[in-house]
Amino acid sequence: MKNVAITKAVQDTLTPQSVLQDLLDGNKRFIEGKGQAVDNGALVEQTVGGQFPKAVVLSCIDSRVPVETVLDQAIGDIFVARVAGNFENEDILGSLEYSCKVAGSKLVLVLGHEHCGAVKAACDGVELGNITHLLSNILPAVKQSSEEVEGEANSSNAEFVAKTVENNVKLTIERIRERSPILKEMEANGEIQILGGVYMLSSGKVEMI
Repeated sequence: MKNVAITKAVQDTLTPQSVLQDLLDGNKRFIEGKGQAVDNGALVEQTVGGQFPKAVVLSCIDSRVPVETVLDQAIGDIFVARVAGNFENEDILGSLEYSCKVAGSKLVLVLGHEHCGAVKAACDGVELGNITHLLSNILPAVKQSSEEVEGEANSSNAEFVAKTVENNVKLTIERIRERSPILKEMEANGEIQILGGVYMLSSGKVEMI
């Protein structure tokens, strides 16, 4: 049973590679229906005075992708930043920098997902209130996919949508490195890794890019 929260001493022993493997092992448990039993009461009590998460995940708000659940993580294990379309902005970048530079996380995982509604809307050029500005963050991925995939460049083309989901993750990672000297330096020094994956709604599996 998971009844002991991550401590600073434990966090200090972790590496980006070991944290990634831990998350992928958790995803495997989720798929197989073998999630760890958790004593939430004990974890709440142990983390009230501080937290030492192993990773930060930047994911979409999609209700079908509850990050802690699909990675089989518990209270105090990971930070999660969520925005429709899992892209970065100044506030997200600040959150990622806090997670790693201040709180000691070892991994930044940008997690897109299959059949993403935000990506589909960007592919279709949807304009609606504040959603219009939100989708503008995904348009670079749409443009890149239009140069790589044949056929209709809209949500009716499943291959185009899948490629745009992937490109959106890749471009987000590139922009994180460009826009955050702090995270770029930490990665260069081997303190963290910035990686991407796509959660498959059809299988529950996180496929690394």
